[in-house]
Amino acid sequence: MDSIGNRIKAIRTQKRLSLSELAEAAGVAKSYLSNVERDIQSNPSIQFIEKMAATLKVPINSLLFGEQEDEPLDAEWTQLVQEAMASGVDKQQFKDFLEYQKWKKNQ
Repeated sequence: MDSIGNRIKAIRTQKRLSLSELAEAAGVAKSYLSNVERDIQSNPSIQFIEKMAATLKVPINSLLFGEQEDEPLDAEWTQLVQEAMASGVDKQQFKDFLEYQKWKKNQ
């Protein structure tokens, strides 16, 4: 499983930022960032993660869980998902519904 440090490093290198550049832009110690990236410090604070996410311009979930969102859900979609979850619809049922809708559209 990828660590937060590995995800930060991957995004940093993808954005062609040096360790020093990211540390300075985020306002964190270069040595601390280096320790996180090398998994010496494997449990960074939420404040650190928030600074990294903001500076790298990625959702916090990308750093915590490796999830990447092209665009965040708007309030209406978020409400619909929450209502579906509250009503007991599970992920598989939702996937089945989407597949059925795709099939129906192509008929």
